[in-house]
Amino acid sequence: MEQELADHLERVRAARGELTESIRALEDALALPVGLGDVWRRRSRAALTELAHDLRDHVAITESAGGLYDDLRTRAPRLALTVDAQLADHQFFLVEVDRLLAERDSGQAGDDADAHRQAVGAMLTRLTRHRQRGSDLIYEAYEVDIGGSG
Repeated sequence: MEQELADHLERVRAARGELTESIRALEDALALPVGLGDVWRRRSRAALTELAHDLRDHVAITESAGGLYDDLRTRAPRLALTVDAQLADHQFFLVEVDRLLAERDSGQAGDDADAHRQAVGAMLTRLTRHRQRGSDLIYEAYEVDIGGSG
C-alpha cells in the first residue's frame, strides 16, 4: 500500500476514534435521568453537538477528492454499491443530526424526552451499522483493520 493511502487511512482511523468517543458521550448523556432537567438537556445537547462535529469531519475525510471513497471506486469497483450505501448514510446522518439539534434547540426534545431519546437511539443504531459496514469495506478492499473500538 502506498504511503499516501496509508496516511489517509490513518486519518480515517483517527476520525473514527473521535466518532467513537462522541457516540459514547451521547449514549452516556441520554442515559441520565430526564428528571435532571437542565443538566440532562445541556449534557445531551453538548454530546449531540460534538457528534455532529465528528460526523462532519468523518464525511469530509472519507469523501474528500482522492480520499477513501474515490480510491475504493478505483481499486475495487466491485464494492461500488457498498460505497454508495455509505455515502447515502452520510447524507442521512448530516440531515438527521441537524434535525435532532434543532429539536433540542426549539425545546421540543424537552416536551417529549422519550421520543427524542428514541430518535437519537435509532440514529446511533444506524451509525453503528454504518461503522461496521465501513470497517468491512476497508478490510475487503485493502485487508487493513481500522479498528473497532476507535
